[in-house]
Amino acid sequence: MMKEVLLTMQGLQFDQQTENAEQIETVTVADYYKKNDKHYVIYEEFTEGFSQATKNRLKFSEGMLELTRNGLINVHMVFQENKKNMTSYNTPFGQILIGIDTKKIEIEEQEDDIIVDVEYALDVNYEFLTDCHIKIHICSKENSSFSLN
Repeated sequence: MMKEVLLTMQGLQFDQQTENAEQIETVTVADYYKKNDKHYVIYEEFTEGFSQATKNRLKFSEGMLELTRNGLINVHMVFQENKKNMTSYNTPFGQILIGIDTKKIEIEEQEDDIIVDVEYALDVNYEFLTDCHIKIHICSKENSSFSLN
């Protein structure tokens, strides 16, 4: 059964030269369902200056998270704990080869509340770019308080 949820994604990208972190947050309504012990979240995203939407699908289970984006941006990102995955990130401005070296994936699941916590290193064209931390919160619309800290 699919249900409408509130999806909050918070990300931190650490600047290696200054030791500062840049925080990015996205909050949107999404559709959620669970099938064969895998969680699915589907939502659309719009990029400023473009009319075409990007359809996103998060799929996750113990030790793994996949993000598939189709539309203005096309990519299939695979986060597997203690494994590095390479993928091609296609944007309106060109294609980038990225590497995702996942250090940690934790999933906390309660009745109407799921938190996915991912730490990884990001490479661009085989060169280390930054360490990243993403926290994904999926909850019923009534239960919407959330913090990355």
